[in-house]
Amino acid sequence: MTEKSRTPWRMAPVLAAIALLSAPLSGPGGALAQPAPAAAAQPEAPPAAGRNYQVTFRQLGAVFPLQLRGVQGTGGVQFGVRGDEVVTRARLHLNYAYSPALLPEISHLRVLVNEQVVATIPVPNEQGGQALQKVIDIPTRLIGEFNRLNIELIGHYTMDCEDPAHTSLWANVGNDSLLELSVNPLALANDLAFLPEPFFDRRDSRPLTLPIVFAGTPDAAQLEAAGTVSSWFGALAGFRGASFPAAVGQIPAKGHAVVLALGAQGVPGLSLPAASGPSVTMASHPTDPAAKLLVISGRDAQELKRAATALAVGAPALSGPTAVISEFKQIEARKPYDAPNWLSKDRPVKFGELAQAEMLSVSGYSPDLIRVNFQVPPDLFAWRKQDIPVHVKYRYTPQNGADKSTLNINVNEQFLRALPLRAADYTPPGRVNSWLDRVLPAPALAAGDLLPAEDFFRVPLFKLPARSQLQFHYYHEIKKEGACKDVLLDNVRGTVEPDSTIDITGFSHFLAMPDLAAFGNSGFPFSRLADLSESAVVLPPKPEQGDLSAYLSLMGLMGNVTGYPAHAVTVALGNGQLDALAGKDLLVIASNANSPLLEQWARYLPFSLKADTKGFRLSDYASRLLNWWDPDQRDRAKPGRNAITFTSASSDAVIAGFESPLQSGRSVVLLASNQPAGLQQAITALLTPDLLQHIQGSAAVVRGKQVDSLVAEQTYHVGHLDPVTRVQWWLSRHPLALIVLGVAAAALIAFMLYIVLRAKARARLQKG
Repeated sequence: MTEKSRTPWRMAPVLAAIALLSAPLSGPGGALAQPAPAAAAQPEAPPAAGRNYQVTFRQLGAVFPLQLRGVQGTGGVQFGVRGDEVVTRARLHLNYAYSPALLPEISHLRVLVNEQVVATIPVPNEQGGQALQKVIDIPTRLIGEFNRLNIELIGHYTMDCEDPAHTSLWANVGNDSLLELSVNPLALANDLAFLPEPFFDRRDSRPLTLPIVFAGTPDAAQLEAAGTVSSWFGALAGFRGASFPAAVGQIPAKGHAVVLALGAQGVPGLSLPAASGPSVTMASHPTDPAAKLLVISGRDAQELKRAATALAVGAPALSGPTAVISEFKQIEARKPYDAPNWLSKDRPVKFGELAQAEMLSVSGYSPDLIRVNFQVPPDLFAWRKQDIPVHVKYRYTPQNGADKSTLNINVNEQFLRALPLRAADYTPPGRVNSWLDRVLPAPALAAGDLLPAEDFFRVPLFKLPARSQLQFHYYHEIKKEGACKDVLLDNVRGTVEPDSTIDITGFSHFLAMPDLAAFGNSGFPFSRLADLSESAVVLPPKPEQGDLSAYLSLMGLMGNVTGYPAHAVTVALGNGQLDALAGKDLLVIASNANSPLLEQWARYLPFSLKADTKGFRLSDYASRLLNWWDPDQRDRAKPGRNAITFTSASSDAVIAGFESPLQSGRSVVLLASNQPAGLQQAITALLTPDLLQHIQGSAAVVRGKQVDSLVAEQTYHVGHLDPVTRVQWWLSRHPLALIVLGVAAAALIAFMLYIVLRAKARARLQKG
């Protein structure tokens, strides 16, 4: 994933400070911040020693090995360097292979960083076709904040005239190649204008791990404030993923962290002035000179929540070491399905809203894919309905005559269709088109102009998981003109226009529940409202560290899928407030079987966890095979009919979903384990794509790096259908009822015909 160039980060605080001094601060949501009286922000003591880390090409976005083709094939990856670090050494560990047909005298591989050559790799014949490795030192002077590392093949197979697209011109770079960086930390000033840096840095492609420290034992309001902060950072982390280890009364020995302090609460080793109102402060770590602490404080719980919400929606407006929130206007309530990361259900969405404009253009005969990422609500109802329409507008370099060039369209690497790239002089067949061309001739294209075109196609909804990607690939045919005539002019271009649209308006929202896949991929049903205003998290009366960490990481996951902070979530400790939560969807977290709800709702659960004793309900696969005609079975709704109980000391975790016992139509998702370590396993599974795909149905068990779906009972539905569609859909799910109704309708019609015909016969007899 690439980012736009921006003002160098070292200048950002300066520009922000100038703007803030010249006018009152006003951030999103109406937050007004006043810098608290403090000394001028100064760099702290020299930072500690540096660190080394490695990232593979796969971690940098190369899902597949780099395939280099032709006389000048190029492939590469992008990498960034954190704003609070400086690179002292960089090494590339390259795994590669090349064609044995290459002529070593005039062929080689080039390694470039930001378009500057750092190494040239020869291609001797005796090593052709072998798996090779090479370590290359990269000059640190070439490395900036955003960087491009390219591997280029300069390939030739003959001294005579050659085909520039010959199949022997190839090289392969493994995506297990890795970049090794040694970095030293930079001393930064305590200035909120850096936010979200250094706690989150968009240049860093690694998963975000940010500890959240409570000054004292947190109550529900403090947990709600912490959930707002973790969901904000989770939204910022995006594709990287984020986890938030919790701690009480003790900051980590090293690294950045967030601290929540209420009233006169303090943290050992950290000296802060008493809060004079809802405040956000950036402070130096007392034991790690290279790290910072983001301290959120208030005199009472409401001020703490106000400070956390102001940070989440108004961080770009803050500056100085400390900002005291003097006024904060109420944020407008969210509407269902209006999450910033989701396609709008009210209007067609333009591609320019989903991808940066420069990412919608490619060049060359072997261009990269044009990728458009998007998310759809998981409960779109497409039964007997047209699929999602897409109106694509594109432009390309036309050829002089007809050829086989196409624009290939995929969704999630599955082929949809190919659009032919017409020649510049192409005329659609038909008399009407010929007559129109004579009366209204199309304007001639100037040299170098791109030919505009457009097309409509539909994406099958069943091909779309919650997070999807449209992929456009330009294939340009290379015309063969004979020996010594094939001169490849690499002057072809292709674009997908930003005003192309994808449209999900008109779809109903209706989904069979429980569905853990919808929860794991989209946070549904909690994410239905992006601020989680209709959701509640139920923790044990005395939550342990594992419970708190799981809660914070789940809020980070919610922010990740919606792109919005969960500032309206409700937190309850224990089951004493359950009646007040009847109208909400519930997310229940419990470790060590310390939640009273596990006993109170035992009859609704497909499992039991008591100390070392575990019990699970399993689906009856034999019944599923025998009842192949049942639509519930065809939709993988597998009822649980078998049960198993055993004793074990393992730290298994269970993720289960069921209808809320408090109110029909509301949902409960439960994360439970017999040990605190089990909850961390469940969070890891939700954050790991390879494990997440196995979390399905109504109950899944996580055992280390193994996830199994045990039961897939779907017992209720959420959403709404119009009455006619609801009746039609119900009948389609109950074929026997349809047969009975058909027979009854036929009998009724026959009876009515009998009455009518008998009346006519009686009338005829009376006339006679």
